[in-house]
Amino acid sequence: MATRPGIAQQRMDLGEYHDAIVVRLEGLDHAAFGERLWRRDAGLWKSDRLSQQSIINGLGWLSIVEDMARDMDSLAQFAARARQDHTHLVLIGMGGSSLAPLVLHNILAGQDRGLPATVLDTTDPAAVLALENNVDVSGALFLVASKSGTTAEPQALTDYFLSRLKDIKQERAGENFVAITDPDTPLVDVAKRERFRQVFVGKPDIGGRYSALSVFGLLPAMLMGIDVTQLLRRAGEMVRACRPPVVGTENPGLILGAVMGELARLGRDKLTLIMPEGYSSFGLWLEQLIAESTGKEGTGILPVVGEPLGGPSVYGADRVFVQMKAQDQSNTDTDDAIGVLRDAGHPVITISIEGPYQIGAEFFRWQVATAYAGSILGVNPFDQPDVVESKNRTVSIIEKLSRTGRIDEKAPDMVEGPVRIHSGNLFTKGGDSLWRFLGRAAPGDYFCVQAYLPEGSETDSVIGRIRESVRESTQIATTAGYGPRYLHSTGQFHKGGPNIGLFLQITSDDVRDVAIPGGSYTFGLLRRAQALGDYNTLVDRGRRIIRVHLTADTQSSLNGLCEMIYRAASSRDTGNWAGNFGHA
Repeated sequence: MATRPGIAQQRMDLGEYHDAIVVRLEGLDHAAFGERLWRRDAGLWKSDRLSQQSIINGLGWLSIVEDMARDMDSLAQFAARARQDHTHLVLIGMGGSSLAPLVLHNILAGQDRGLPATVLDTTDPAAVLALENNVDVSGALFLVASKSGTTAEPQALTDYFLSRLKDIKQERAGENFVAITDPDTPLVDVAKRERFRQVFVGKPDIGGRYSALSVFGLLPAMLMGIDVTQLLRRAGEMVRACRPPVVGTENPGLILGAVMGELARLGRDKLTLIMPEGYSSFGLWLEQLIAESTGKEGTGILPVVGEPLGGPSVYGADRVFVQMKAQDQSNTDTDDAIGVLRDAGHPVITISIEGPYQIGAEFFRWQVATAYAGSILGVNPFDQPDVVESKNRTVSIIEKLSRTGRIDEKAPDMVEGPVRIHSGNLFTKGGDSLWRFLGRAAPGDYFCVQAYLPEGSETDSVIGRIRESVRESTQIATTAGYGPRYLHSTGQFHKGGPNIGLFLQITSDDVRDVAIPGGSYTFGLLRRAQALGDYNTLVDRGRRIIRVHLTADTQSSLNGLCEMIYRAASSRDTGNWAGNFGHA
């Protein structure tokens, strides 16, 4: 099953599921889904009035390409002036407000006419200090992006760097700041009070994860020197391919959504994304879009990002593979590996990328697909009802921290050298916690690493080895995310999706910490509170979670933890794990 050549090109190798998808596509046109989508008919997803109003308020992305085309001149004029006045762009945001700019930076930035850029979407004190040490803050333009204007991480980061600029520029510090937010948010008030250089107001009827082609994505792109006109042109081609009068059976977005949703309904709910070189950050954007949109009401599609390809023996019958192929790269090795999986009966979706600017089209294709997949699963793909609980718990912990100066944590259930293991509601005591934890994996489950650690290639490598050990032993899907970023991405799926996750949360002591101006706590304590808040939420919801805290040198302790997990995974079926701490 394939669509016509060009911008919409995609191929579906569905094996035994082909007939089921054909039936789903026939029903798509019978129900006039395409026409009703563009009429913004909320009845495609929910029948109750409250949900329908939420859905209508989330469909502004359908017309965003045309809307942004009208704003190009004013945005371009601002970007040209800002590039002359500043030496570096620092984008402060979380989730949907930061992931699209990160994608655009990694795939399209680097032209001489753009500002070098850093996306700061963490409360890790090491990352805050690294930015301050490596960037001349007096010449930087800080672009604060938050739809609600209340997100904790951007608030703390803005307070910190605004304080640093006030030390240098006094009352003129706000000249180095620009805000992107929805109308009448608290961030608008901050911007007025601190005399920010400018405030850009987004469309309130677009959710954060659907905002890539709005001012939240395009203004940073302009500041980075990206040809936004070409980006929108490619997006416009996909819009035309996905809207009436194109019928559903020729609509690339709806076909993709039909495959995603129907296969998930039939048990193939782990969408494994294989990205070409240089496109890995697009996988992070897709991860948020799909997981946060579909992971609710006990169902959902789990995107699996960054997991190396293996042979058929390490995969269960819950996988769908998506291979995105860059036409200017050799894909021979990946093609061969995917071919083996296809021959073994796994469904495979192949999408061809003609060039880096096609990423504008891909944003739109996947938004349409995710919207339709949500309809098939019977969920509202434009809300995130389970995200707020962890936020509220974090606020509660911080309020107590502000009063007492400390975070209350229970004693660990197991101590091995610098490793402290908290096993939640799974076990009480015992040195075989990791072995028993992995022993609870069942077909159709997934294993998730939640890493509240400094990001870097070494940490990525160790987390990758942990994931591979677990997958080889259990044949379940594995995912990973850095905290607190994942809270705004897959966190919705963890709490609102099916109870099929095994969560390994890893925290560590900070070598150096950084105080947050105006508060009685630090970035390190804020991150610790976020981790504990999510841990407690998952425990209370009956999720299988273990928290590991590393108290010595993070990298050597993490290597030791990796070795422990390797041995636990290797002996999972034999019961021979000794449980001793060791270094890799």
